[in-house]
Amino acid sequence: MALEAVGGFTVIACASGQEALNSAPTAMADLLLLDVMMPGMDGPSTLKALRELPATAHAPVIFMTAKVQAAEVAQYLGLGALQVIPKPFDPMELSEQIRRIWETQA
Repeated sequence: MALEAVGGFTVIACASGQEALNSAPTAMADLLLLDVMMPGMDGPSTLKALRELPATAHAPVIFMTAKVQAAEVAQYLGLGALQVIPKPFDPMELSEQIRRIWETQA
């Protein structure tokens, strides 16, 4: 809600990694925001699968997670994520945080 209301983003929410795999190729998303811990397929596995699809092979990705030990963050970045947003986060600041990360990769 905060991403749309505060940040002006258009959001397509998916409840699982599999749902993301089904939706992302036709969504034409400019950016993918993945939780590391999701039902069924976790975020890193979802990202690996998304990278195998032509429509999402190069889509920018940001992970969100409470698992932010240095080795974990390094793993997510090694998978190709732009950045990792630690949980908990301030919903009112999230849009700006995402915008800053996204702009630095452009």
